[in-house]
Amino acid sequence: MLRKSIAQLVTALGLVLFGAATAQAAEPIVIGQSAPLSGSNKDLGEDIRDGALAYFHKVNAEGGIHGRKIELVTLDDANSTDRSGTNTVELIEKHNVVALFGYASTTLSNPAMPHVEKHKVPFIAPFTGADYMREFRPLVFNHRAGYTDEMEKIVEHYTTFGLSRFAVLHHDDTVGKENLAAVERVLKARNLKPIAIASVKRTQKDIAKEVADVVKAKPEVVICTTLYQTTADFVKQARAQGLNAQYVSLSFAGSTALAGALGEAGLGVVMSQVVPTPTRASVPIVREYQEAIKAVAPQKVHSFTGLEAYIAAKILGEGLRRAGPNVTRASLVKALESINNYDLGGYTVSFSPRNHNGSKYVGLTILGRDLAFKD
Repeated sequence: MLRKSIAQLVTALGLVLFGAATAQAAEPIVIGQSAPLSGSNKDLGEDIRDGALAYFHKVNAEGGIHGRKIELVTLDDANSTDRSGTNTVELIEKHNVVALFGYASTTLSNPAMPHVEKHKVPFIAPFTGADYMREFRPLVFNHRAGYTDEMEKIVEHYTTFGLSRFAVLHHDDTVGKENLAAVERVLKARNLKPIAIASVKRTQKDIAKEVADVVKAKPEVVICTTLYQTTADFVKQARAQGLNAQYVSLSFAGSTALAGALGEAGLGVVMSQVVPTPTRASVPIVREYQEAIKAVAPQKVHSFTGLEAYIAAKILGEGLRRAGPNVTRASLVKALESINNYDLGGYTVSFSPRNHNGSKYVGLTILGRDLAFKD
């Protein structure tokens, strides 16, 4: 009788523990994001969010990861650094996120760093290639190539064709000066230096003097490292003044936004990209993205930013799988560091305990008559 009672007690306890484990497994995995869903960078923020949601929706429809659905909590920062910092605190302390994901720039990522370090939260896939974010940080994982990688590709391409007269347009701030320094390093390796440098404030509207100075120097290539509107204004004004140079922008500007701002005046403008062309369905990861985005946003135009966000979300998903059913912030960091030569379908990523910069992929695209950047 005693043995029977003990057996019943053990069985009952086992059911309770099983039920608790099942309940825990059913809880969603919460990922936090602060992004500009309003204001001047609204399109960029929406593309990042929607590209990630396309992947998470696909995974959730297949049963989630280890039986747990992924929930992305996105808070609007309106491209404000103050709001980005406040959002980060809310995501960590109120929503208890496992990780932070897809912040839209270095300037928006920077306010999050003290909170990331304090709470030991993985900070995954910031949409920036700035040196500041690519210096090794134990909790930061970059999924894409850096701006220096983009500069190298640009300069290599044009010097191969014998061009040597380069001008640089950059923002007069920390990130902008880093970009200028990166161009100068890449040129110096080829015994070259910029023949003209135009420095502008991010909020500066009148750039006539800067344009005139560059036009006067007669460069063969103008490398633009600025936001899309400044880049578009510069190209239009320089061309109107007769500067028949090659104009090339970093991926930083956002291809959809830049193409829209340039219009037909931008035909032939070149842009470096850190992911494959999002219309090239022959690439497996592109085809997967196209199918997934159609399920959540059928009218969405396929974009480089959306594809980049999808790739970043898929990398995060692989980390969550490797971390196991009871993922923690610490176990996710270790899981991501175990990803080596991971082929997502035509795009390969590698991390390690001492390297959190996953890819150096860079391609060049050109704005065609359909007002889209293509390779």
